[in-house]
Amino acid sequence: MTADVIGCCREIAFMSESADSITRTFLSPPMREVHRKLGEWMERLAMPVEVDAAGNLRGIYAGRQPNAPRLVIGSHVDTVPAAGAYDGVLGVVLALALVEELHGRRFAFGIEVVAFSEEEGVRFGVPFIGSRALAGTLDADLLSRRDVNGCTVAEAIRAFGLDPANAPDAELRGDILGYLEFHIEQGPELESLDLPVAVVEAIAGQSRLDFHFHGQSGHAGTTPMRLRRDALAGASEWVSAVERLALATPGLVATVGRIEARPGAGNVIAGEVRASLDVRHANDQIRRRALEEMTREAESSARKRSLTVNWDIRMDQSAVVCDQALTTQLARAVEKQGHHVHRMVSGAGHDAMVLARKIPVTMLFLRSPGGISHHPDESVRQEDVEAALGVGLAFLEELGK
Repeated sequence: MTADVIGCCREIAFMSESADSITRTFLSPPMREVHRKLGEWMERLAMPVEVDAAGNLRGIYAGRQPNAPRLVIGSHVDTVPAAGAYDGVLGVVLALALVEELHGRRFAFGIEVVAFSEEEGVRFGVPFIGSRALAGTLDADLLSRRDVNGCTVAEAIRAFGLDPANAPDAELRGDILGYLEFHIEQGPELESLDLPVAVVEAIAGQSRLDFHFHGQSGHAGTTPMRLRRDALAGASEWVSAVERLALATPGLVATVGRIEARPGAGNVIAGEVRASLDVRHANDQIRRRALEEMTREAESSARKRSLTVNWDIRMDQSAVVCDQALTTQLARAVEKQGHHVHRMVSGAGHDAMVLARKIPVTMLFLRSPGGISHHPDESVRQEDVEAALGVGLAFLEELGK
């Protein structure tokens, strides 16, 4: 079974928008191939299959009784550009492998497996489109957002053969016990401790913003340094300030991952710069205080050079504490499988943090060899997948008591 899990992830990796890398964005053509692959597996497990109006693939393994409460297990099947084969996808494949390992056994609860259509925020600049639908927060503003080609989320849904007007029907309803997500750690902590899995206690809050510095373009050879309004120089000073502030705040991470200077010629002073900012911390108060300081630094850098600066908040996601009862049961399952119970905070965002607004959530991390993720060299160990399956089965037993 372990080899099948890894093999399935590798097979799905070829379902990509690019011939030489793994890239699969929201409702792009390769998503149909993923749905077909995973949907056929669901059908073999006697799970009724549907694709909801947000493009989430969903299958239900029924409980012993009709209308039994459900445990939701899932993750996302979209990727960042030039991704690895396991981020997100592994959680869905593990969920189906877990159902297969039951060999037809039923619990007092059903299991709903969900392959979320979007979590990374690549195509539309806003993440969690899939899980927002289940949480009931896929609103008109999000549906109207456009990608770089001018296509809205609603239009992308229609192009996939779905009806965005039916998005409210995707919301989770009925008696839901909670949500379990398997995910690679995406960092080096478990490897440093030589542990296969960890119980996630909380997910760090995060803010994502777009900054826009405005100056004046000019000739690189004829404009004296003292008379320049160089937007790139101002943005560069601000980037250094962001790094300095993050280094001075324990537990805080801040990243300027994208920067674009215009007009973008080697002999022209940059009159305009657009830059992204990603700020994360497990304590929302600390994160927001740091963000305020970073925006003040942007204003200060702009003021020195007679620039203007403004910013748009693309996301402000509060930190999430995982459900205590479910997390205790998950920790017990880890212990029963003979593993040390290591608890940690996730610095990365996950669908669990969106669903936590509506239902109890818990997460199990798997070791990421080398701490590598969002990269083609991303990998998992077979023994860790095996450990996660064992923990998953023990967790179902705990939940069924």
